[in-house]
Amino acid sequence: MVREQRADLRREAGRRTRDGLLTAALELLAERGQGGVTLREITDRAGANVAAVSYHFGSLKALCDAAIEHALEQYLDAQIQALDPLGPESTLQELAAAFARPMVRALAAGGRDLAVMRTVARVGIDPPQGWERLAGKFERTRRDAVRVLTANLPGLDERDLVFRTRCAAGLLNWLALAPLGAELATEPAERIESRLLPVLAGAFHGQPYAG
Repeated sequence: MVREQRADLRREAGRRTRDGLLTAALELLAERGQGGVTLREITDRAGANVAAVSYHFGSLKALCDAAIEHALEQYLDAQIQALDPLGPESTLQELAAAFARPMVRALAAGGRDLAVMRTVARVGIDPPQGWERLAGKFERTRRDAVRVLTANLPGLDERDLVFRTRCAAGLLNWLALAPLGAELATEPAERIESRLLPVLAGAFHGQPYAG
Protein backbone atom coordinates (compact mmCIF):
# COMPACT_ATOMS: atom_id res chain seq x y z
CA MET A 1 0.00 0.00 0.00
CA VAL A 2 2.76 2.44 0.94
CA ARG A 3 4.64 1.57 -2.24
CA GLU A 4 1.53 2.23 -4.33
CA GLN A 5 0.96 5.57 -2.61
CA ARG A 6 4.54 6.60 -3.31
CA ALA A 7 4.13 5.60 -6.95
CA ASP A 8 0.95 7.66 -7.18
CA LEU A 9 2.73 10.66 -5.68
CA ARG A 10 5.58 10.32 -8.17
CA ARG A 11 3.13 10.13 -11.07
CA GLU A 12 1.27 13.19 -9.80
CA ALA A 13 4.52 15.12 -9.37
CA GLY A 14 5.55 14.11 -12.89
CA ARG A 15 2.22 15.27 -14.29
CA ARG A 16 2.54 18.64 -12.55
CA THR A 17 6.06 19.06 -13.88
CA ARG A 18 4.98 18.17 -17.41
CA ASP A 19 1.99 20.54 -17.28
CA GLY A 20 4.18 23.31 -15.88
CA LEU A 21 6.67 22.90 -18.72
CA LEU A 22 3.87 23.01 -21.31
CA THR A 23 2.42 26.17 -19.79
CA ALA A 24 5.79 27.91 -19.53
CA ALA A 25 6.74 26.97 -23.09
CA LEU A 26 3.44 28.22 -24.51
CA GLU A 27 3.66 31.51 -22.61
CA LEU A 28 7.19 32.17 -23.86
CA LEU A 29 6.31 31.13 -27.40
CA ALA A 30 3.39 33.54 -27.36
CA GLU A 31 5.64 36.33 -26.08
CA ARG A 32 8.64 35.81 -28.36
CA GLY A 33 7.92 33.35 -31.12
CA GLN A 34 9.67 30.06 -31.74
CA GLY A 35 13.05 31.59 -32.47
CA GLY A 36 13.28 33.49 -29.19
CA VAL A 37 12.77 30.80 -26.57
CA THR A 38 15.54 28.94 -24.76
CA LEU A 39 15.40 25.77 -22.75
CA ARG A 40 16.75 27.52 -19.65
CA GLU A 41 14.04 30.19 -19.78
CA ILE A 42 11.33 27.55 -19.95
CA THR A 43 12.71 25.50 -17.08
CA ASP A 44 13.27 28.60 -14.93
CA ARG A 45 9.69 29.75 -15.48
CA ALA A 46 8.31 26.26 -14.78
CA GLY A 47 10.52 25.72 -11.73
CA ALA A 48 11.88 22.53 -13.29
CA ASN A 49 15.28 21.28 -14.42
CA VAL A 50 16.64 20.54 -17.87
CA ALA A 51 16.55 16.81 -17.19
CA ALA A 52 12.75 17.03 -16.82
CA VAL A 53 12.47 18.30 -20.39
CA SER A 54 14.52 15.38 -21.67
CA TYR A 55 12.48 12.93 -19.61
CA HIS A 56 9.02 14.19 -20.59
CA PHE A 57 9.60 15.47 -24.13
CA GLY A 58 13.07 14.59 -25.39
CA SER A 59 14.07 18.01 -26.72
CA LEU A 60 13.24 21.71 -26.73
CA LYS A 61 11.59 21.45 -30.16
CA ALA A 62 9.44 18.53 -29.05
CA LEU A 63 8.36 20.47 -25.97
CA CYS A 64 7.43 23.54 -28.04
CA ASP A 65 5.52 21.39 -30.55
CA ALA A 66 3.67 19.68 -27.70
CA ALA A 67 2.78 23.03 -26.09
CA ILE A 68 1.30 24.41 -29.32
CA GLU A 69 -0.49 21.13 -30.03
CA HIS A 70 -1.99 21.25 -26.54
CA ALA A 71 -3.27 24.79 -27.15
CA LEU A 72 -4.77 23.72 -30.48
CA GLU A 73 -6.48 20.77 -28.81
CA GLN A 74 -8.03 23.10 -26.24
CA TYR A 75 -9.29 25.31 -29.08
CA LEU A 76 -10.82 22.33 -30.89
CA ASP A 77 -12.41 21.07 -27.68
CA ALA A 78 -14.02 24.49 -27.12
CA GLN A 79 -15.24 24.56 -30.71
CA ILE A 80 -16.69 21.05 -30.43
CA GLN A 81 -18.44 21.99 -27.20
CA ALA A 82 -20.03 24.99 -28.91
CA LEU A 83 -21.02 23.09 -32.05
CA ASP A 84 -22.31 19.90 -30.44
CA PRO A 85 -25.74 21.24 -29.32
CA LEU A 86 -26.57 22.47 -32.83
CA GLY A 87 -28.99 20.48 -34.94
CA PRO A 88 -30.67 20.60 -38.37
CA GLU A 89 -33.02 23.32 -37.10
CA SER A 90 -30.11 25.63 -36.26
CA THR A 91 -29.52 28.68 -38.45
CA LEU A 92 -26.34 29.67 -40.27
CA GLN A 93 -26.00 32.59 -37.87
CA GLU A 94 -26.08 30.16 -34.94
CA LEU A 95 -23.53 27.98 -36.70
CA ALA A 96 -21.25 30.99 -37.26
CA ALA A 97 -21.55 31.98 -33.60
CA ALA A 98 -20.64 28.50 -32.38
CA PHE A 99 -17.85 28.01 -34.91
CA ALA A 100 -16.24 31.35 -34.04
CA ARG A 101 -16.81 31.30 -30.27
CA PRO A 102 -13.29 30.27 -29.19
CA MET A 103 -11.73 32.87 -31.49
CA VAL A 104 -14.12 35.59 -30.34
CA ARG A 105 -13.20 34.83 -26.74
CA ALA A 106 -9.49 35.04 -27.53
CA LEU A 107 -9.92 38.32 -29.39
CA ALA A 108 -12.02 39.81 -26.59
CA ALA A 109 -9.57 38.66 -23.91
CA GLY A 110 -6.55 39.93 -25.83
CA GLY A 111 -3.17 39.71 -24.13
CA ARG A 112 -1.88 36.20 -23.57
CA ASP A 113 -5.00 34.48 -24.92
CA LEU A 114 -4.72 36.23 -28.27
CA ALA A 115 -0.95 35.76 -28.37
CA VAL A 116 -1.41 32.02 -27.86
CA MET A 117 -4.05 31.91 -30.61
CA ARG A 118 -1.67 33.67 -32.98
CA THR A 119 1.06 31.18 -32.17
CA VAL A 120 -1.25 28.26 -32.90
CA ALA A 121 -2.51 29.87 -36.12
CA ARG A 122 1.02 30.58 -37.33
CA VAL A 123 2.27 27.06 -36.73
CA GLY A 124 -0.97 25.61 -38.09
CA ILE A 125 0.02 26.80 -41.56
CA ASP A 126 2.72 24.12 -41.56
CA PRO A 127 1.77 21.67 -38.77
CA PRO A 128 4.56 19.63 -37.18
CA GLN A 129 4.55 15.85 -37.26
CA GLY A 130 2.40 14.32 -34.58
CA TRP A 131 -0.62 16.54 -35.03
CA GLU A 132 -2.28 13.66 -36.86
CA ARG A 133 -3.71 12.54 -33.52
CA LEU A 134 -5.98 15.60 -33.64
CA ALA A 135 -7.43 14.58 -37.01
CA GLY A 136 -10.49 13.10 -35.31
CA LYS A 137 -11.28 16.41 -33.60
CA PHE A 138 -10.84 18.37 -36.81
CA GLU A 139 -13.18 15.87 -38.47
CA ARG A 140 -15.75 16.23 -35.71
CA THR A 141 -15.89 20.03 -36.07
CA ARG A 142 -16.38 19.62 -39.82
CA ARG A 143 -19.05 16.97 -39.32
CA ASP A 144 -20.95 19.11 -36.80
CA ALA A 145 -20.81 22.10 -39.12
CA VAL A 146 -21.85 20.09 -42.17
CA ARG A 147 -24.86 18.74 -40.25
CA VAL A 148 -26.22 22.27 -39.96
CA LEU A 149 -25.16 23.29 -43.47
CA THR A 150 -26.88 20.29 -45.03
CA ALA A 151 -30.21 21.34 -43.55
CA ASN A 152 -29.77 24.97 -44.57
CA LEU A 153 -28.24 24.41 -48.01
CA PRO A 154 -29.85 21.27 -49.41
CA GLY A 155 -28.76 22.03 -52.96
CA LEU A 156 -25.05 21.55 -52.25
CA ASP A 157 -23.18 18.27 -51.97
CA GLU A 158 -21.07 17.34 -48.98
CA ARG A 159 -17.75 18.18 -50.65
CA ASP A 160 -18.86 21.76 -51.19
CA LEU A 161 -20.09 22.02 -47.61
CA VAL A 162 -16.80 20.68 -46.23
CA PHE A 163 -14.94 23.14 -48.43
CA ARG A 164 -16.96 26.02 -47.00
CA THR A 165 -16.26 24.82 -43.48
CA ARG A 166 -12.53 24.70 -44.16
CA CYS A 167 -12.64 28.17 -45.71
CA ALA A 168 -14.43 29.49 -42.61
CA ALA A 169 -11.75 27.95 -40.42
CA GLY A 170 -9.10 29.56 -42.61
CA LEU A 171 -10.79 32.93 -42.25
CA LEU A 172 -10.61 32.68 -38.46
CA ASN A 173 -7.01 31.51 -38.68
CA TRP A 174 -6.14 34.54 -40.82
CA LEU A 175 -8.01 36.85 -38.47
CA ALA A 176 -5.77 35.81 -35.58
CA LEU A 177 -2.68 36.85 -37.56
CA ALA A 178 -3.87 39.88 -39.52
CA PRO A 179 -3.80 43.50 -38.29
CA LEU A 180 -7.59 43.41 -38.44
CA GLY A 181 -7.55 40.89 -35.59
CA ALA A 182 -5.59 43.32 -33.44
CA GLU A 183 -8.15 46.02 -34.23
CA LEU A 184 -11.03 43.75 -33.21
CA ALA A 185 -9.20 42.86 -30.01
CA THR A 186 -9.78 46.42 -28.77
CA GLU A 187 -13.55 45.87 -28.82
CA PRO A 188 -15.88 43.93 -26.47
CA ALA A 189 -17.04 40.44 -27.40
CA GLU A 190 -20.54 41.63 -28.35
CA ARG A 191 -19.13 44.11 -30.85
CA ILE A 192 -16.70 41.54 -32.27
CA GLU A 193 -19.60 39.14 -32.82
CA SER A 194 -21.79 41.79 -34.44
CA ARG A 195 -19.04 42.50 -36.98
CA LEU A 196 -17.64 39.02 -37.53
CA LEU A 197 -20.63 36.68 -37.48
CA PRO A 198 -22.47 38.11 -40.53
CA VAL A 199 -19.25 37.71 -42.53
CA LEU A 200 -18.78 34.14 -41.36
CA ALA A 201 -22.43 33.25 -41.93
CA GLY A 202 -22.12 34.72 -45.42
CA ALA A 203 -19.09 32.55 -46.08
CA PHE A 204 -21.12 29.50 -45.08
CA HIS A 205 -24.09 30.51 -47.21
CA GLY A 206 -22.60 32.02 -50.34
CA GLN A 207 -24.05 31.26 -53.74
CA PRO A 208 -22.87 28.62 -56.21
CA TYR A 209 -20.80 30.12 -59.01
CA ALA A 210 -22.89 30.11 -62.17
CA GLY A 211 -20.15 30.96 -64.65
